[in-house]
Amino acid sequence: MIAYPLPPARPVESRSPADPMPAPSPTTPQRTTLYDVHVALGARMVEFGGWEMPVQYGPILDEVRTVRNSAGLFDLSHMGRVLVQGRDAVRLVDLVATNHCARIPVGAIRYALFCSHDGNPIDDVLLYREPENVFIVVNAGNRAADVKWLREHAAGLDCHVLDQSDELAMLALQGQRSQQILQPLVQGCDLSTIKYYRFGFGEVCGMPRTRISRTGYTGEDGFEIYFPVQHAARVWNEILRAGRPSGLAPIGLGARDTLRLEAGMPLYGHEIDAQHNPIEAGLGFGISFAPEKGDWIGRAALERVQAAPRRRLIGITTAGPRAPRQGYELYAGAARVGYVVSGSVSPTVATNIGSAYVSIGYDRAGTALELDINGKRQPCVVQELPFYSRTRK
Repeated sequence: MIAYPLPPARPVESRSPADPMPAPSPTTPQRTTLYDVHVALGARMVEFGGWEMPVQYGPILDEVRTVRNSAGLFDLSHMGRVLVQGRDAVRLVDLVATNHCARIPVGAIRYALFCSHDGNPIDDVLLYREPENVFIVVNAGNRAADVKWLREHAAGLDCHVLDQSDELAMLALQGQRSQQILQPLVQGCDLSTIKYYRFGFGEVCGMPRTRISRTGYTGEDGFEIYFPVQHAARVWNEILRAGRPSGLAPIGLGARDTLRLEAGMPLYGHEIDAQHNPIEAGLGFGISFAPEKGDWIGRAALERVQAAPRRRLIGITTAGPRAPRQGYELYAGAARVGYVVSGSVSPTVATNIGSAYVSIGYDRAGTALELDINGKRQPCVVQELPFYSRTRK
């Protein structure tokens, strides 16, 4: 079998297998308004996406277990938050996003991507459909590019692109006890009525009309809340205080990276980027080729990929001593057939896990491959993603 020619191997990272990949920045990293709070809690701070963020407060794998077994609180204020408003707001989003914004019910959220004309992602995003506007959450490191992209394509349309990232804080409360922790702090909104990938508004910790979404990046039940940044420290502390009896703890980006990998969720710069398209990444659920959506940027390229994919994102497990890391190559005998894009020790499935691109033909679950780790081979097995699903326990 002829293997699909793969791009050159990426350099192997000298990081903990559970740490997220810090994005290099030519400037001084920014800090969220909760920086001093994180330092006071003993967090180890690292640069990520141009921001100085808490990678851990304690052992990363213990933080993973905390989220899986009770609940964790995350500062996500480094993420971008953009409001597209005006008569043509939905029209603009349908031009630049892969999902069909016009078909999203009001109050619902959909995963989508912004792609270049070649079909490769500029970013992956969440679209919040409001009656007249579209609220969009984007990745921290891509915020400036996303806002620029939206504004460029808004020319001639009756809409405005407002970057609200500096005005709004964003916290995530994740884990099976999230609702019982948050509900006593919320007035005017029954959290049980907010279903998965839906959002509503309520008074949270005394703040009126706070956006509350049942979303997250961990594979667990949970909520993300958005509110004026000047209240961030008070709200963070009130949620932590309310949740301590239920086992709530602050959680860093290291555990978040392992949690999202266990749940099979992509990270920009790993599973998707300017060289990895969303079709081969298994993100077809966030793409609409419906005729009524019309043309959109990247559609033609992704239709070609859909007709003839050459590689596929899969999971791998390895019982060997080394966890997979981005850049490790995968072999079937003498043939180089793939490469790792993310990896970690997984306390949830009790083995080393990774995500990897492999040539079609080597992507079937159960296929035995080998990791090349500095010239030494370690057996691994192909798995379907995700490794963990709370709905399939």
